[in-house]
Amino acid sequence: MISVVDICGLCGLDHEQIEAIGEHEHLPDVAAAALAAYLLHTEHGLEKVRSMIIDDINCALAQNRKAHAAELLMALRHLHEEHPGLKYLS
Repeated sequence: MISVVDICGLCGLDHEQIEAIGEHEHLPDVAAAALAAYLLHTEHGLEKVRSMIIDDINCALAQNRKAHAAELLMALRHLHEEHPGLKYLS
């Protein structure tokens, strides 16, 4: 059976980032990881991942889900730490 660690290794993102993509696109972790792997091999894929996470943060805040928004903010922070060339704004 494939584990979450295996899934993360396949796509190059951490579990929180994969969950954020899954939340944004309404996909299970494995499908979100496949989408992430695809996006990371496209010209503006990192920016798309960043935008998905930001959309999720805004949605969580609009629903007054502050703890979840904080989790997503950490996923965004890790994305920027792992990819220092990623611009903060489009």
